[in-house]
Amino acid sequence: MEAIIFCGIQAAGKTTFYKERFFNTHIRISLDQLHTRFKEDKFLEVCFFTGQPFVVDNTNPAKADRQKYISKAKEHKFKVIGYYFRSNISDSLYKNNQRTGKESVPDVALKSTFNKLEIPAFDEGFDELYYVETKDNNFIIKEWKK
Repeated sequence: MEAIIFCGIQAAGKTTFYKERFFNTHIRISLDQLHTRFKEDKFLEVCFFTGQPFVVDNTNPAKADRQKYISKAKEHKFKVIGYYFRSNISDSLYKNNQRTGKESVPDVALKSTFNKLEIPAFDEGFDELYYVETKDNNFIIKEWKK
């Protein structure tokens, strides 16, 4: 039973990474899809009750944002794995400006998330942590180094 928590600014590749790596094995928990914390909580409850692996595909920029997922996952004996999507603000702004419709977010929202970003750490309760970078439209996953 795995709880995977993504951390990174908008347009860093989180959802694409989910689709490539976890689509067939893990439920996607995302406010982009669910729209409310109430619905998100209900989906999480079902995952915990059934032992269903899941991915939290939100920005989760601050330790406090991640803590609610980590503490509940630990309470239900899930292994907690974090993926930190390293990106620079200019690349994400460029990618975001290529998006259309609801997928595009205002630049100010992206910059605000970037300013709130706290690098994840094992002392938050993660069992495993990884860096994710993109190079030539490919994801590169690296083991966590302090």
